[in-house]
Amino acid sequence: MVMDGKKRKVIVVGASTGGFEALTLLLGGLKVALDTTVIVCQHIDKSARLNYHMIFRELSGFQLQEAEDKQLVMPGTIYFAPPGYHLYVESDLYFSLSVDAPVNWSRPSIDVLFESAAKAYREQLIGVILTGANADGMQGIREIKRLGGITIAQNPETAIAPTMPKMAIDTGCVDYVVDLPDVAGLLVKLVKREHNSHMGAL
Repeated sequence: MVMDGKKRKVIVVGASTGGFEALTLLLGGLKVALDTTVIVCQHIDKSARLNYHMIFRELSGFQLQEAEDKQLVMPGTIYFAPPGYHLYVESDLYFSLSVDAPVNWSRPSIDVLFESAAKAYREQLIGVILTGANADGMQGIREIKRLGGITIAQNPETAIAPTMPKMAIDTGCVDYVVDLPDVAGLLVKLVKREHNSHMGAL
């Protein structure tokens, strides 16, 4: 029996300076949760053209995709916000893209992704803030927590740029502060716990 899209844990990840190194470690540790959806907002120049299969060449099992407008969010896939566009998750679980003004000097903005995903998934959402040098993600973390989701921040002491996780933690809305090497393991536990509870109910 396939779980409904809103009854499956979904992970959103925000990263900025040093993010690709952090994401390589985090995403590589999710291989045992291959039916999970992961949506990543990495701050990047709008002119960048990225080959995610090359960047994360050791990551196998997941589909890696740059999110597209009007695309249905699917399990087993890692989506990336396209350079130069805000990425929204709509209530019907389709993506939408926007070229509205930057938020926290960023487009894509972590806050935009996190806040829209929180409204779409509510308690099924897990939000993760990784390394970064600005305040993007603070409001998104607050919204995820307000709507019943789970929030995680990388321990700033293990971050190339500690400002972003520290500012998320300072909101008082972060459930777990975790060293970078341990973030993936925590995510797997949270996703598996949810999966097992649903299987027990079937």
